[in-house]
Amino acid sequence: MEKKPYPVPLSRIRQKEYPLLNETTYLDHAGSTPYPRSLMKQYNKLMKGNLFGNPHSQSPSSDLSTRCVETARLRTLQFFHADPEHFDLIFVANATAAIKLVSEGLSGHAPAQGFWCGYHADSHTSLVGLRQLASAGSRCFFTDTEVDDWLHAGANAQTQETSSSREPGIGLFAYPAQSNMNGRRLPLDWPRRLRQSASNTNRELYSLLDAAAYVATAQLDLSDHGAAPDFTALSFYKIFGFPDLGALIVRKNSGHVLLKRSYFGGGTVDMVINGMNDVWHATKQSALHEALEDGTPAFHSIAALHCALDVHTKLFGSMGNVSKHAGYLAHTLYTRLSSLTHINDNPVCTIYKGKRADYQAPRTQGPTIAFNLQDKRGEWIGKSDFERLATLNGIQLRTGGVCNPGGIAGYLELSPREMRENFAEGLRCGNDFDVLNGKPTGIIRVSFGAMSNMRDVEAFMSFIDMFVDRGGGPNSKSRQGVLQGNPQLDIENSTQQHSKPSLNDECEGDCQDGKIAEFKAFDGSTQGHTYIVHVSTDRPQCPVARCSMIMPSRKQLSTHLEVHKMPASCRWKLLRFSRSKTHDTGIPSKPRPLRS
Repeated sequence: MEKKPYPVPLSRIRQKEYPLLNETTYLDHAGSTPYPRSLMKQYNKLMKGNLFGNPHSQSPSSDLSTRCVETARLRTLQFFHADPEHFDLIFVANATAAIKLVSEGLSGHAPAQGFWCGYHADSHTSLVGLRQLASAGSRCFFTDTEVDDWLHAGANAQTQETSSSREPGIGLFAYPAQSNMNGRRLPLDWPRRLRQSASNTNRELYSLLDAAAYVATAQLDLSDHGAAPDFTALSFYKIFGFPDLGALIVRKNSGHVLLKRSYFGGGTVDMVINGMNDVWHATKQSALHEALEDGTPAFHSIAALHCALDVHTKLFGSMGNVSKHAGYLAHTLYTRLSSLTHINDNPVCTIYKGKRADYQAPRTQGPTIAFNLQDKRGEWIGKSDFERLATLNGIQLRTGGVCNPGGIAGYLELSPREMRENFAEGLRCGNDFDVLNGKPTGIIRVSFGAMSNMRDVEAFMSFIDMFVDRGGGPNSKSRQGVLQGNPQLDIENSTQQHSKPSLNDECEGDCQDGKIAEFKAFDGSTQGHTYIVHVSTDRPQCPVARCSMIMPSRKQLSTHLEVHKMPASCRWKLLRFSRSKTHDTGIPSKPRPLRS
């Protein structure tokens, strides 16, 4: 049993600050965490009571904005235990913008040789994209052991193997503090070890930590500036829900490598000459952030950061509290999911967890679970169908490749050849090609945050339990168990037929409570498509999932979904699908995957 996690009871926090969570089960905190009401109220009051001007001026309103921005900078550094004497913070749009800023700086610092880039396979695409600018070569480290061996052997030898230049140059090692795919946390001592290794080489080596996923539920501690990353990228909406703002935290000892980038804009320069034969500019030198924050800083969003810091501390006390609470919920759900089996003892879930990851050890694992479902025969259940069913049941989560190509390839055992073949078959980011050549193409991801509670766990487990085949019928213990926790599912036997108009027209009417219901969705002719669906908690399949296989386009499916105006709590199983023939509407005679 978890102890009281926060200064204020969580039930009171949710009721007062997150009332919208009463209407849904929100399990996508790794994507973005919800913002509390008092944050918005405080921000509204701040905006109503103050006149903020462009900080690149000397007026009273501009001076107010400048002071607001600079105090927010110092408060944010303090939040991450970063001493302003050793660190500076550059406000950017998001973590991706922070990563891009580092690449621009390195490109300008060594234009002749270019820079070398090493990145971990478990990286977000924003880190992987660095390789496109690394003209001196790049390397993907597929495992933690590869990184350890590289650091132990001396980083220079192996950077040279993939470098186009043997001359002294500059290198960057980039990796995530936490995998955005499955929450696995990577070693935080690599920057220190890299710094020690680089001291014995002829190549400058710097570290870039993508902390966006990590900081959402863990305390980023930069108190030891000698062991800290040279560059740390993060987004504040991951922590507070609002504002939509990011930051790059820079060790001042390493900041000089960013100052020779080609681009300048806004207030980052002290002088610019546009002569016919004399083109010159002088970058600001007084502070690192002044030379790197292009244009007018997002001073209204930065003002909101003050409110976010105040409210977060008031509600949750510390990031340590958040880490313990979210970790407890993730461990509880992981334990229950991993123990689920069908009647023949085949597992229900395949969970993608790092070898060294432990849900009871926050140092190795964050509050995120990545998995796929299989039926009792071992066949994969499509992630897209699962997400549609989850949405109908008021559950919000994430499915797909989650912008982590290396993690997906590694855990799903997809070779480069298989991924190219999948692309040729039509697989694209966000589409419904769930299983190709017997392998899933993506994952289901659930993640917890500061305001998640045990009710979220129970609601999700009730939903997952409907995919467990225990060999029972409508009166099975598994069904009765679900009905006991969800009495709205206990629907009496009845039959109700609904005739629907054209697929391109909005359908009317609701599905009446009934164990069996017949739908006729006409395609414009006198012949119709007939669906017979059945309420089931043993092998549920909403007609929406079936319709996605026969609608020729997303637009047509979106319109046709009105056919399924039914209570969100209803679970439907397809019993029979019949069609007289293919008509002129373009409906294929054979079901096919939905195309965009």
